[in-house]
Amino acid sequence: MAVVPVDDDIESNPLLQDFDFPPFDVVEAKHVRPGIRALLKKLEGDLDELEKTVEPSWPKLVEPLEKIVDRLYVVWGVVNHLKAVKDTADLRAAIEEVQPEIVKFQLRLGQSKPIYNAFKAIKESPDWQLLSEARKRIVDAQIKEAVLNGVSLEDDKREQFNKIQQELERLSQKFSENVLDATKKFEKLITDKNEIDGLPATALGLAAQSAVSKGHENATAENGPWMITLDAPSFISVMQHARNRALREEVYRAYVTRASSGELDNTPIINQILKLRLEKAKLLNYNNYAEVSMATKMATVDKAEELLEKLRSASWNAAVQDVEDLKSYSKSQGAPEADNLSHWDMSFWSERLRESKYDINEEELRPYFSFAKVMDGLFNLAKILFGIDIEPADGLVPVWNKDVRFYCVKDSSGSPVAYFYFDPYSRPSEKRGGAWMGEVVSRSRILSRNGTTSRLPIAHMVCNQTPPFGDKPSLMTFREVETVFHEFGHALQHMLTKQDEGLVAGIRGIEWDAVELPSQFMENWCYHRDTLMSIAKHYETGESLPEEVYLKLLAARTFRSGSLSLRQIKFASLDLELHTKYIPDGSESVYDVDQRVSRKTQVIPPLPEDRFLCAFNHIFAGGYAAGYYSYKWAEVLSADAFSAFEDAGLEDNKAVKETGHKFRETVLALGGGKAPLEVFVEFRGREPSPEALLRHNGLLPATA
Repeated sequence: MAVVPVDDDIESNPLLQDFDFPPFDVVEAKHVRPGIRALLKKLEGDLDELEKTVEPSWPKLVEPLEKIVDRLYVVWGVVNHLKAVKDTADLRAAIEEVQPEIVKFQLRLGQSKPIYNAFKAIKESPDWQLLSEARKRIVDAQIKEAVLNGVSLEDDKREQFNKIQQELERLSQKFSENVLDATKKFEKLITDKNEIDGLPATALGLAAQSAVSKGHENATAENGPWMITLDAPSFISVMQHARNRALREEVYRAYVTRASSGELDNTPIINQILKLRLEKAKLLNYNNYAEVSMATKMATVDKAEELLEKLRSASWNAAVQDVEDLKSYSKSQGAPEADNLSHWDMSFWSERLRESKYDINEEELRPYFSFAKVMDGLFNLAKILFGIDIEPADGLVPVWNKDVRFYCVKDSSGSPVAYFYFDPYSRPSEKRGGAWMGEVVSRSRILSRNGTTSRLPIAHMVCNQTPPFGDKPSLMTFREVETVFHEFGHALQHMLTKQDEGLVAGIRGIEWDAVELPSQFMENWCYHRDTLMSIAKHYETGESLPEEVYLKLLAARTFRSGSLSLRQIKFASLDLELHTKYIPDGSESVYDVDQRVSRKTQVIPPLPEDRFLCAFNHIFAGGYAAGYYSYKWAEVLSADAFSAFEDAGLEDNKAVKETGHKFRETVLALGGGKAPLEVFVEFRGREPSPEALLRHNGLLPATA
């Protein structure tokens, strides 16, 4: 085999090719440094040119700007996507090296005075009123964004601002790497079958697979050895099913102290991030970082706090009752720990109580949810609700792993409207945990290929389900089914947009706290009889999920909903507290704040040594800083949107189709081109109310 030279050849760099679909199969770490640097050089030239020739008009301002923004977004998106699904030390190092250069360019773009002045001139011109709503939203957003990017800061302050931005990017990257590495680091090899008593077959298969990948090549699900990790599928099954209380405790303690010690300790990073965010807020003349975050959202700090308090008080008594129920149930089962239940007992006894109450065993349901069937059912639902056909198109485009599927979305006339990739299975060695949807490219008139039709949107969906094992297909838990529906909701809003202005097409330009609406909305259909029955077929016998099991699933939906609601409220409240009132390096540590907030939001207070904040990627390495409340905010919107279907009649196919069409034409079609509250009102005919959410969760106080 010939020695492969370092790829210095810019001409052949896959990142710089003019592609419709990214060359995911050939991009390697060695392409990142030269590719990104060459791209930035080109974009800097384009930006110089734009600043010289800019005029306050769409063709002379927005079109060239969109081209610059888009190119960076697409290419940098490919690189970061690969890091999330195919992480290597080389790729990491390359990204770390060019990231400051990316941030530097983004700051330059975000702080461009000529561009900012041109947008202001459009806003102040007599033609302002003639602009479409979408164009007005773009202008307003660009002006607001420039201000939040520090465009109006004086030189020395701007320099300080830019330093802060650079450092925040670096710290976030480091934070998530530490979490990934700390998660990977914990391995517990078990050789004695008694120690893992209670673990279901899927979990044993996964644990044996992990052991094989760590060099125990003779490991089997039946005889072990078994490797327990902190990766979600492994961690969750231990917490829910392991009868060995000592094992649960050990794994739980390891989980809540991830990345909190040694060289992977995120504590100093958290403090530094919070300090810099506060400094940034002060530079921009805000009191705290939460105000900066809310400047581009639907909510305000007060409104978010008000909603959280409303939901907290509605959930508290139910959550207290949940703990009482677990105590008495575990006592009835003769558990020695019944009078002293701790965190590592909650999931275990909840599962046992759920099984006894509803006779539902998550694991026994898996055979009914084979991956292929679930996807068929989901696509069929999309056809009924939104009039689209989703066709497999595997092999048409390059992918990053052999398990990745590729689909084409067609409208009722058979024309393609979008494409998406789907990467379903867990690969702990190279893929980060969780599930997400991302955009590859968004819909755009300006970036159309042939000058007539808009460029079509492309999305990717990533999940971490249990992979097929032996001759068994991938069998999903009901929770994993909900996750796929959730991510597909995001993808639909990206793909079914009718918005041609690229800067507000699909999920772009939608206020962050409204962006979870379609995803959470789709989850509701998992409880809809026809939908669920169409996907729940036993993978061996083909028999449908028994009716009584469906009814139990429905009843179990509100099981412990007080506790689950409080859990989200705790995360959201803690996030807001840290970004409004917390004083870095003050008398209280972040962990003190956690304990304090938990007293109002957790029935059993966290362990004194709990360091879950050290792995709270959402707010320290994701986009949810001072924004975690948006899950609940959007849940109010999505439950209320689903109640439109309930009002129309879920059994009435014609009404469901009509309401679905309306949902498609508003929530899914308008993108960021209209304020989310107006979009909601256009769909629902009124402003949102939390009533439907509380009703779905069984938390409405009984009316006298």
